[in-house]
Amino acid sequence: MKKIKIGNKFIGEGEPCFIIAEAGVNHNGDFRLAKKLIEAAKDAGADAVKFQTFKAEDVVTKSVEMAEYQKKNIGQKESQLEMLKKLELNYEDFKKLRRYADKKRILFLSTPDTDKDADFLENLVPAFKIGSADLTNHYLLEKVAKKKKPIILSTGMATLSEVGEAVKALKAAGNDKIILLHCTTSYPCPLLEVNLKAMLTLKKQFGLLSGYSDHTLGVTVPIMAVALGAVILEKHFTLDKNLPGPDHKASLNPKELKEMVEAVRKAEEVLGNGVKKPTKSEEKIKKVVRKSIVAGVDIIGGDKIRENMLAFKRAGVGLGPKYLNKIIGKKAKKDINKDDIITSGLIEGN
Repeated sequence: MKKIKIGNKFIGEGEPCFIIAEAGVNHNGDFRLAKKLIEAAKDAGADAVKFQTFKAEDVVTKSVEMAEYQKKNIGQKESQLEMLKKLELNYEDFKKLRRYADKKRILFLSTPDTDKDADFLENLVPAFKIGSADLTNHYLLEKVAKKKKPIILSTGMATLSEVGEAVKALKAAGNDKIILLHCTTSYPCPLLEVNLKAMLTLKKQFGLLSGYSDHTLGVTVPIMAVALGAVILEKHFTLDKNLPGPDHKASLNPKELKEMVEAVRKAEEVLGNGVKKPTKSEEKIKKVVRKSIVAGVDIIGGDKIRENMLAFKRAGVGLGPKYLNKIIGKKAKKDINKDDIITSGLIEGN
């Protein structure tokens, strides 16, 4: 499976997991707050910070209600249009945020909601992240695909066949630089609905790199995703979970985000490279704990060696127990004292 480059980072097996700190709309339409989110993402050690670029009137009709989790988290009932208007940043804001992310040396990403947004973002982002809501929006997928940048596609709410249709649409538009993110679109996502193994299904079914976009509370599930092989991990974060807005309560605070990044990096160290061989510390230890063939009794030179003359004790050098049959029946070249390590130089014919 080929690696995909996003900015200065390679994404793929054998590479560090690419961690996206999802700021989303947690800036509440405040440019200053958005800048602070960039700072927090950088301080946490994330590879990229991601926002959402949209104009509310281009995204939703006037009559659509908020999702239940939005009503619960905001604590009031209004239309999606009214809610989203409060969460907008304008195009000039995003240009400034990209420059600020560059200054802070963290990759800048943002999800477009329309083809117009994608056109605007084309020169600002090294890759396009498409949200789960637009997985079936083949019009947008085709427009984005033709821009030839890597595409990170979330698959929340989708069936496997719908994911297949989206992948087909992207490839038909000439783009195969696709990374699929397993996702459960629920805020917060109950643990029983996570279904992490679906991430492996996506990888196997489509032969594409796969990762995970997380909406659970805490950091346990993201670390599990990395242990299962996620090449990208996306997680919502906020400066304060008590701020007004739909996503703050299901997000990590800066301290938790940093803890997650650190835990992921430790998990990657623990996972290693998959090559089964002794470590440097084991090479030293095995010399004193592995069993060797030793003389169980005093052996006179010229005696034919029998099994009952031998023992297996920790020595770590000489001949190991697997060579027993090559020693039995052979003559000792010279006297061997009890507990002496048997080496090939002590046995005739060796």
